Amino acid sequence: MFKSIVVGTDGSDTAREAVRQAGQLARTLRARLHVVSAYHPASGARIRDGGAAVPERAEWTITRDVQVDAVLGEAAGSLRAAGIDVETHARTGDPAEAIIEVAEEHGADLIVVGSKGMEGARRFLLGNVPNKISHHAPCCVMIVRTT
Repeated sequence: MFKSIVVGTDGSDTAREAVRQAGQLARTLRARLHVVSAYHPASGARIRDGGAAVPERAEWTITRDVQVDAVLGEAAGSLRAAGIDVETHARTGDPAEAIIEVAEEHGADLIVVGSKGMEGARRFLLGNVPNKISHHAPCCVMIVRTT
């Protein structure tokens, strides 16, 4: 059935639930799980303002305070502890595009994404991640209801 599953995370509660459910599915199906997190490089000025306390990979940030390596490490650690075969991917740019790109590269059978951001009229105005993925994915998409 599903041999390769991709799930995206930004460390939010919604993403954690999507990762948890993708992990359960991967374990049940003995599928390989690819965890993706997208980031935008921090500006040089922001790195300089941080002084000596700036981590070695400070340019890999999801938001001002969250590092992509920490987000991926947290997700992968809990999945590996549960015996799930997992690979992590940090990508620059748009989260939906990053998830779709990893799915294409690894021949994924399924993309799992949380439902956050798909409520109300704003879902038609914003190019949110679950909406973009559901329209452009190269495989099946499972949207985890998290609201």
